[in-house]
Amino acid sequence: MLLEFLGAAHEVTGSCHFISFGDKNFLVDCGMEQGPDLYVNQEIPVNAAAIDYVFVTHAHIDHSGLLPLLYNHGFRGQIFATTATTQLCNIMLKDSAHIQMFEAEWKNRKARRSGQPEVVPLYDMNDAMGVLTHFVPCDYNHIIQVCEGLKVRFIDAGHLLGSSSIEFWITEEEKEVKVVFSGDLGHGNKPLIKNPEYIEEADYVVMESTYGEKVHDTPPDYARELVPVLRDTFIRGGNVVIPAFSVGRTQEMLYFLRRIKTENMLPEFPKFEVYIDSPLAVEATSIFNRNVEECFDEEAMSLIHQGINPIAFPGLRMSITSDESKAINFDEKPKVIISASGMCEAGRIRHHLKHNLWRKDSTILFVGFQVPGTLGHSLLNGAKDVKLFGEEVEVRATILNLRGLSGHADKNKLTEWISHFKEKPKKVFVVHGDDMVAESFANHLKGLNFDAYAPYSGDGFDLLTGERVLTGSRALVEKKAVKVKNTVFARLLAAGERLLTVIRKCEGMANKDLAKFADQINSLSDKWER
Repeated sequence: MLLEFLGAAHEVTGSCHFISFGDKNFLVDCGMEQGPDLYVNQEIPVNAAAIDYVFVTHAHIDHSGLLPLLYNHGFRGQIFATTATTQLCNIMLKDSAHIQMFEAEWKNRKARRSGQPEVVPLYDMNDAMGVLTHFVPCDYNHIIQVCEGLKVRFIDAGHLLGSSSIEFWITEEEKEVKVVFSGDLGHGNKPLIKNPEYIEEADYVVMESTYGEKVHDTPPDYARELVPVLRDTFIRGGNVVIPAFSVGRTQEMLYFLRRIKTENMLPEFPKFEVYIDSPLAVEATSIFNRNVEECFDEEAMSLIHQGINPIAFPGLRMSITSDESKAINFDEKPKVIISASGMCEAGRIRHHLKHNLWRKDSTILFVGFQVPGTLGHSLLNGAKDVKLFGEEVEVRATILNLRGLSGHADKNKLTEWISHFKEKPKKVFVVHGDDMVAESFANHLKGLNFDAYAPYSGDGFDLLTGERVLTGSRALVEKKAVKVKNTVFARLLAAGERLLTVIRKCEGMANKDLAKFADQINSLSDKWER
């Protein structure tokens, strides 16, 4: 029974963990890295076709974004996730595929002009649509018998609509081992969604540590924090541009802006308009409205029961088409523009930055964590000019950060979560944190008498004995922001490996069928050897 750490080990993004037992292989998350990489990530140790299941903690791209690539390389197993996560992945993975294809097309136009070789998108819409057919929606708090020797249960993690911690009961050699993955944990008291639930028993725990060194201040009234930002910017005649993740943070901002409107906190500008310029955010908002009963907290449900939509208000405008998006920047009225992506690495937000960064009257308001190496992180750290669409843009706008608005538990809340286990787990693996943060939080847990360890990518543990059986590389490397590459030849190699996996599964079939399959393979080989 092997647990191997692949992604988000001594790093924040790219969550991916591999478990094998008996003849079964599965992943917990299959996420895309965002921002520069610090360590070389170990590849999945088996061919994608040999993976039987994937379990997704939540829909954020750094936990789900490489599922279409996994499908591209031959995965045809089942993907288990909560109902809301399944619905969100349905829009987010298609949006990610669109971005991959659009960026490849843009790069190839430049490549053709300069005589450079063309690039292939990481994956395309066919891959996204294909992998979505393999999702199995699950309810919270129900034990699911996945196969012989494997049971799972999804528990609300309070991080995002549909987010979950996952409990696994794995049986091998007549010994049952319980492994808990925390997923990304919310800090509690978030608008709209419920607080994280606690788990009381586990042999092993894999937990996040994004803010494992920080203690959040007592959350302010964010609606009232927004008011002076809006007032000052509108008086200057500028726009408030908010880069925000389409799923989660956008809906939270709508919740605060609705309060400003309904409680008349900005009487000087009672009819100010708010533009959501993201088709993904519009679809995500609809999914939020479809999952109120299972996912919304008491405060949000109280509004619902009064006939009040907590994320809708007069003056809210939804921009879907590219023409609608372009029209926003030709409207001279001061306004709020919420657009994705939250770290400014892709999407329509980059167009709004191009039109507003140079304006002294506008404000760029960040409302989420910015990974080092991203455009958002550069702006927050005082960049004087940036390059957008091949042009240098001088930064004259006011750059602000709405501090404390986090989707992650801080050090105290993480400690509170792990302290709810009635008996200390045999080992706590600390992942999903910056290099030194993961190490620091592991040491913090050791001080509380937990056997804690921050694994590196490639580290593997035998869960029957608790011993480390694989050691990953500790070497630091300098790499570009895009780590995972896909080429047509790589796809061909993956197809060949998938074929070998299928062949091995054919052992025991009737000789007639085996001979027919062999003839088909030989015929195909003859064709391409000529």
